[in-house]
Amino acid sequence: MSSRLIGVGVGPGDPELVTVKGVNALRAADVVVVPVMAAPDGTDGGERGRAEATVLHYVPEEKVVRVVFALNERTDRERREAAWDAAGRRVADLLGKFSSVAFATIGDPNVYSTFTYLAQTIVELVPGTGVETVPGITAMQDLAARSGAVLTEGTEPLTLVPVTAGAAVLKEALGGPGTVVAYKFGRQAREVAEALRDTGRVEDAVWGSSLGLPDESIRSAAELDDGPLPYLSTLIAPARRDGGRGGKL
Repeated sequence: MSSRLIGVGVGPGDPELVTVKGVNALRAADVVVVPVMAAPDGTDGGERGRAEATVLHYVPEEKVVRVVFALNERTDRERREAAWDAAGRRVADLLGKFSSVAFATIGDPNVYSTFTYLAQTIVELVPGTGVETVPGITAMQDLAARSGAVLTEGTEPLTLVPVTAGAAVLKEALGGPGTVVAYKFGRQAREVAEALRDTGRVEDAVWGSSLGLPDESIRSAAELDDGPLPYLSTLIAPARRDGGRGGKL
């Protein structure tokens, strides 16, 4: 039988938000791979990430394998690609020894996830490997629940923008009619605040970071300033709603 690589979404950080199917997949796998931040020299930086911390609530530590990725690396393409290749070889080696390998990723494995790049690499390195995913709760869903922000109603569109693509992309989305969610905007908080003000969307917008963790922060977007925020901060700018209950049906 061919080996299986299963991408398991473990949510934004709160271990209670891992689905039953996700927990079962983690426990059924022979090993569970978690991505860890690379040090400047490309080795394991030693930091325990959110995925690993969440997984350890459900599986023993000896079952977890840390694999280095150049997470958040956007400027040095060569370093990033080398890290992906090295991670792929490490997981390919595991697939040669075990019939099922789970890869735990924060959020959902099909939404801006490192798992996407790993799976593409494994398909090339280990032909015949079965690739599966188990969906996970996303940061925008968790922030909506914790803040009371409604993501969509009726016919409203929902636009998800990674601010790593630039604040101009966010501003264009904010000019539209629906709810806008911004991911990874911590390093461009000032530009995000300006885009919200310029489009008249700051009043109802909310941002959050470290959701479900001890240092959780959920605040009005009106409080955004020039100070740095955690990289994985999430913003929700709800659609303009003036029609009362069911007004967008």
